[in-house]
Amino acid sequence: MKTAVMVYADPKTGTEEALGRLFNALATTYEFKEKGDDVTLMFQGAGTRWIGELSNEEHPAFALFEAVRDKVAGVSCGCADVFGATEAVEKSGFDLIKDNPIPSTSGLTSIRNLIDDGYTILNF
Repeated sequence: MKTAVMVYADPKTGTEEALGRLFNALATTYEFKEKGDDVTLMFQGAGTRWIGELSNEEHPAFALFEAVRDKVAGVSCGCADVFGATEAVEKSGFDLIKDNPIPSTSGLTSIRNLIDDGYTILNF
């Protein structure tokens, strides 16, 4: 089984719903990891902003994020540009993914490539 967990929730909304979506994405990644499954975690759209938020040790999802840090494949480059998260991503050391060359962007994550590679995609 191959699973790609995609985080789209925007932390700037400041809602419990956004935090809940992030938490469930991290918990799902953790569960798959613990079972030994092929799982990857990616941040897309406004979800790219979470990288900066999750660097704070006081954040309620920090420990869970650290437990799945090794499963983070990267962050959509074009999305990070659009949503002002590029600097935080670069500081974090995570890869900026640009395997989908969309015009007028620095490139995004290719969902099609993931599907071609046999991944089931879960969106949060």
